[in-house]
Amino acid sequence: MASVPKTPLFVGLLALLLTPATAQVRQFSPTPRPEMATQVSAPHYADLAPIVLAAPLILDATIRSAVAINGAEAAGVEPGFIRLYVIADVGALIRGAQGVPPRVGYLVDLPADSRGRAPRLKKTRVLLFARPVAGRPDQLQLVAKDAQRRWTPAADELTRKIAQETVQPNQPPEIIGVGNAFHVPGSLPGEGETQIFLSTKDGRPVSLDILRRPGEEPRWSVSLSDITDSAAQAPAPDTLLWYRLACSLPAQLPDSSVSASDPSDAAKAREDYQFVLRSLGPCDTRKSY
Repeated sequence: MASVPKTPLFVGLLALLLTPATAQVRQFSPTPRPEMATQVSAPHYADLAPIVLAAPLILDATIRSAVAINGAEAAGVEPGFIRLYVIADVGALIRGAQGVPPRVGYLVDLPADSRGRAPRLKKTRVLLFARPVAGRPDQLQLVAKDAQRRWTPAADELTRKIAQETVQPNQPPEIIGVGNAFHVPGSLPGEGETQIFLSTKDGRPVSLDILRRPGEEPRWSVSLSDITDSAAQAPAPDTLLWYRLACSLPAQLPDSSVSASDPSDAAKAREDYQFVLRSLGPCDTRKSY
């Protein structure tokens, strides 16, 4: 592919597009792969959720052209990758407070093919997770290195599902840690209840309740209020509440959470915490393209 002419206007635009954004998603160091391969794996909730949450703009677009960026403007590109300036035609605005032009431009770093060349992207349909560039409504900045995804019906459906969840007034808060945990033994052997309080970014209450009864499977639920809700349940898989818990809770109950408990109650609280983690399952962040 030909290089882009380094005009003052384009160099200035590159500076805008490469400026680190204030809002960050988790760091991602992609492994070289055949970009836009014919076989596309099914999307994973925990893979798409971070970029959906971070993106004020989500677009369904078709790539019109992609031109390699070389020289100083390609500084910081990982070995085996090529920086491209892409122009795409917008097919649909999935999320955005304001409209976008029918054609947009953005930068993306993608793996080179086996011959060290840029992948062929023309006419490829993609999902873009981005933010606008100030003063340039036709230019976007991707919210993460992997925020250009190949469009598939499954990826489109899951993206829209997550985006819809994030605008609900009662969406669950971001979990930032584990607070106190208490275990209260029951009157019968094997009976007991554990309550674990979580710390959230905005200070809203979240707690886990694990109930054990003799001869029954343990049951647990999550409460999003200060009042224990007898009707509360464990979150359904692949929901925003599931994601907040499965991808934020530490692998072990912190010692500080049970520092006020006697050793036997602390051990039960740790056991119940592990039960919750097993019930949630892994935070599957495998990339789906």
